[in-house]
Amino acid sequence: MIQGATLVEQDSFGPKVYLLANGDYLKLFRRKRWLSSALLCPHSRRFLANAAALGKLGVPTLEPRQLFRLDKAGWTAVTYRPLPGQTLSQLLKSGEESWESLVQPLARFINQLHLQGIYFRSLHLGNIVRTPEGTLGLIDIADMRVRRAPLGRSLVRRNREHFDKYIRKEKLPYRSETLWALCDELSPT
Repeated sequence: MIQGATLVEQDSFGPKVYLLANGDYLKLFRRKRWLSSALLCPHSRRFLANAAALGKLGVPTLEPRQLFRLDKAGWTAVTYRPLPGQTLSQLLKSGEESWESLVQPLARFINQLHLQGIYFRSLHLGNIVRTPEGTLGLIDIADMRVRRAPLGRSLVRRNREHFDKYIRKEKLPYRSETLWALCDELSPT
């Protein structure tokens, strides 16, 4: 399956994501601890369920193709069609967009996610895609939960903290305070 594929991402345990010859991606998942909730519901299944949940909520995301259980214990994989577009991180780094031009649509998008009960621990500029149609969507969705009600303040705060951590880690020159002030201003509650 990975013959002719390009390695896109890896960590200390090995390959994580391949770009396949047909344009799809292969994402590998490993169970990090022997005894964990991933034993009952592997991250690959969560990935598929999250894609379906986002689709039902009208949030653009990738299109899962197939789930695989690998021979190596604790490993699974998913093939998927990527969400067309560029991440906000790519747009900002290339200079195609400015932080000022993205703050308002980003604030609206984040508020929409929170109102729909979407808690996305990996909410950051590298996982938010602007599609060719100009809408925002999510990728790398394994680490996400959809709740029945809008997110409470503590989960909103945690989502914001993850976003801020990414900006600091990547040493990006953007002030998230502007984003959070706008989110608060636009929030219906």
